[in-house]
Amino acid sequence: MDGFSDLRFFSLLIREGSLAAAAQQMGVTPPAVSRRLSLLERRLGVRLLQRTTRRIHLTPEGEAYLLDGARILADLEALERSISGTRATARGPLSIACTLGFGRQRLAPALSAFARAYPEVQVQLQLTDRPVNLVEQGFDAVVRFGALPDSALTARLLLPNRRVLCAAPSYLDAHGEPRQPADLQAHRCIVIRESDETYGSWRLSRRTRQGLSEHNIKVNGVMSTNDGAAALAWALDGHGILQRSLWDVAAPLAAGALREVLPQWQLPAADIYLVHATRSEMSARIRALTGFLGDWFAQRPEPDMAPA
Repeated sequence: MDGFSDLRFFSLLIREGSLAAAAQQMGVTPPAVSRRLSLLERRLGVRLLQRTTRRIHLTPEGEAYLLDGARILADLEALERSISGTRATARGPLSIACTLGFGRQRLAPALSAFARAYPEVQVQLQLTDRPVNLVEQGFDAVVRFGALPDSALTARLLLPNRRVLCAAPSYLDAHGEPRQPADLQAHRCIVIRESDETYGSWRLSRRTRQGLSEHNIKVNGVMSTNDGAAALAWALDGHGILQRSLWDVAAPLAAGALREVLPQWQLPAADIYLVHATRSEMSARIRALTGFLGDWFAQRPEPDMAPA
């Protein structure tokens, strides 16, 4: 095998996350993938992965091989594009990770249209409730919520995303409606466990003539889950007050199944971005995906998604 082929093989292996998954994707047996990995490590004289029965982990040498290899493959693609003198066609595998709720409701329909527009791209969508490390897990792009923490990555804003507090009318009729942030401590709240936030703490702010008023409220999370759909179902069933992205609750709010709570107060926004490695901008697949999704969501603005 040549070096470029090995780089593509290793990138696929990391993206799939296991020898078995990579074997399925390649149409070979897991022992064949294991042998090829062993031959690659023998040729390089280093161990690239630490293997367990269920998972694989990059060694420092493996991380360097993956990162520099992605750059080399992108440079090769750019070279071939410049030599051919033609506009590169988007083709080949494109792996994307996204959260469960947004991925099912909003991203999957967009990718369906993208696949029709770019039939030579093999779209691979992984939905997960776990945090995703784009580089370590070998994804081409990740749809994430909130500000970008890593300056080595590039982010394209897809949608503004305001969060709201809401509850079913049955709950508010029975327990009363909060008038100030501090009132939330006396209410039953439904909490979504998210790794990027302090569990059970809701931050509210409001700009007044005197300046910015901010409150960090530790709520009484009598019911909690890591799944937004389950939390929304509980809120609709009258179990308490929920903090949720407006894109997810706009329909029940409009239908009256939920009512917004403390609408004059703001919650931290969690705008939605498409994130990819900066060097991958050279890839025709990434350029096509970024442009297509940007246009797709721009043409489908939701009336209730504008900041309050």
